[in-house]
Amino acid sequence: MMVRKPVRHWRSICKGLVLGVLLTTCMILLYCLSTPEVQYGLQEVPVPYSCAHRPSAAHSSTISNDSHHASGERICTPKVDIMFMKTHKTASSTFLNILFRFGEKHHLKFAFPNSRNDFFYPSPFHHSQVKDYRPGMCFNIICNHMRFNSAEVAKVLPADTSYITILRDPADLAESSFHYFGRMVPLTWKLSGDDKLTEFLTDPTLYYDPEGFNSFYLKNLLFFDFGQDNNLHPDDPKVDEAIRAIAKRFQLVMLVEYFEESLILLKDSLCWDMEDLLFFKLNARKDSTIWKLTPELRAKALEWNAIDRKLYQYFNATFWRKVDAYGRERMARDVAELQRRNAEMASICIEGGHAVDAGSIVETSMQPWQPIGEKSIMGYNLKKNVDKAHGKLCRKMLTPELQYLTEMGVNLWITRLWGHIREILHW
Repeated sequence: MMVRKPVRHWRSICKGLVLGVLLTTCMILLYCLSTPEVQYGLQEVPVPYSCAHRPSAAHSSTISNDSHHASGERICTPKVDIMFMKTHKTASSTFLNILFRFGEKHHLKFAFPNSRNDFFYPSPFHHSQVKDYRPGMCFNIICNHMRFNSAEVAKVLPADTSYITILRDPADLAESSFHYFGRMVPLTWKLSGDDKLTEFLTDPTLYYDPEGFNSFYLKNLLFFDFGQDNNLHPDDPKVDEAIRAIAKRFQLVMLVEYFEESLILLKDSLCWDMEDLLFFKLNARKDSTIWKLTPELRAKALEWNAIDRKLYQYFNATFWRKVDAYGRERMARDVAELQRRNAEMASICIEGGHAVDAGSIVETSMQPWQPIGEKSIMGYNLKKNVDKAHGKLCRKMLTPELQYLTEMGVNLWITRLWGHIREILHW
């Protein structure tokens, strides 16, 4: 009996692995079969210059740029045509919640993917991936994960669209990406022990193949998200050329480390109201699952992600130039006001006033999506007996991304099916 137990144990593991491989293969086939057919025969029809609901372009321009209230406060019309380039592991789900609520408030039309929550990432974005796309249609906002393709995005959104994105310190992003996606990169399965990140960063080339499945998650992920070659040498002229192209295309590049300051700059740029910026931090990880990067590990992570470091340094400089133009004292006042309002909403909406482990979330509709093999993403419990004035807003602010997309009518059958398979396999 003492000999048979280990044998049965290994047989069980092998059966699980075989089942997992088969089901994963089926999922990949489903993803491929669900990819929309590129309709080359459709006649190209230009997208209108603006898809905003305004009296006239000239009137809006006058109001937005030149009009001021008697008190000296600028009066303008909120900009509603928005492209948010949703980069990975950059608090982008939190910002998506802000965008969803803003879009519903102004009755805007979103360009959503079909059958899943991304635009067939990591394939480059193509306009045919947009649900119910027709040439010349008016869409106001596109914001789901994609591999950026500027020319194709321009076929979906009007010319007056404001392009926004967000970046994160590459070392911290590398740690987060490794935790969340590491198990999806087959070469990392060779890593042993508990401190896999240290082992990986000690010699990444042992576990990285530029052509390997999902390898882009482990190196210069930001640069890859922008549609670029993440395996270029950092000093390759194409890197600087790509960064300049991103700078030319995107009006505002936010920073995770200064999320509230970024939102204030967004408010100023797009003429939004302070109430449009209210947020709770979504998809946050438990502190116990976060690797604390030593100075040596941080240096290794930055060296391995040298292109992302270059990208971040460039836009970190532009960010603070925008803050200086806005005014440091004015920024501090506005950030304090946003923090005050967020704290007030937390006291009204959140049971206990803080995020809890996934196992402690009462409503399944409030359960966030988890990385494979982990329950590390925290969520919230909606406070009981929230007053009618705040009930709807509280629920929307606390709703995770996938559930919010479903509420907005997005068909996520492939994403849901994958989730059920993971539950069966206890992934």
